[in-house]
Amino acid sequence: MSTQVVACARRWIGTPYMHQASDKAIGCDCLGLIRGVWRELYGAEPETVPRYTADWAEPQGDEALWRAAARHLTSVSEQPYVPGQVLLFRMRSGAVAKHLGILGDHGQSPSVIHAYAGHGVVESPLSAPWRAKIVARFAFKKG
Repeated sequence: MSTQVVACARRWIGTPYMHQASDKAIGCDCLGLIRGVWRELYGAEPETVPRYTADWAEPQGDEALWRAAARHLTSVSEQPYVPGQVLLFRMRSGAVAKHLGILGDHGQSPSVIHAYAGHGVVESPLSAPWRAKIVARFAFKKG
């Protein structure tokens, strides 16, 4: 399954960034990438995604993205890193976790496939600063 997840995510590389979108031909954000991979693996999404702002309810301290990931993915935070895992990032201390990516490679040259403003979907090094922002890891459930 992990190889399939990484292959799906890599097919999105080059998709432009578009807030709240999840369409390879038009654009996506970080959640849109995860949603697109989900659709390629399973078909229909498990729930309708409500509209959301770029701050992800940060002023209220609402961990909405974390809760949604926990509803539909399997927590693997206590297990070894494996390509294909969904990474949840807290971008700064005291903020809500509001960025997602997929572990592309692990070991000597870890990478993350993710979408963010100004870059679209890219595979970038999972550098020490990025690793320090990971607060949870999830796996797609076996089909």
